Amino acid sequence: MNDTLDTQNLVDLFDALAPIAEPAPISLAPQTAGWWVLGAALLALLAFAVLAWMRHRRATAYRRAALKALADAGEDPVQIAAVLRRTALAAFPRAEVAGLHGPDWLAFLDRTAPGTGFAASPEGTALTQAPYRQAPPAKGLATKARHWITRHEGAQP
Repeated sequence: MNDTLDTQNLVDLFDALAPIAEPAPISLAPQTAGWWVLGAALLALLAFAVLAWMRHRRATAYRRAALKALADAGEDPVQIAAVLRRTALAAFPRAEVAGLHGPDWLAFLDRTAPGTGFAASPEGTALTQAPYRQAPPAKGLATKARHWITRHEGAQP
């Protein structure tokens, strides 16, 4: 026995070894039904979240359009008044908004977005007078209008 080991070298001994059988591949699929149920629930939740986000984007599209129009208007009180009126008509029932003018219009703006302070400010006066007579640019009017557009609350059509 000792003679056979001496005559064989280590490489020959390694070649004589039988290859090890490979184990079966491990499946990456969940093995229990609970994981399938959890996956389905997560997919349903994701679909619901995407639909809610799309519904919200569609419902607030008028705000994005109004903010773009407000940026284009600059500090011109006539254009700002038109943007605010169009935005209010898009957000509230026409019967509630269309007939408002003067102090009633300013009170509506203040009521629907608290903190704007249109009624007790020179910007509010410029807003109500701008469509009827030439008015100089009002410095804080665009800021107040932006605040109202982004924060007004109330009826949605």
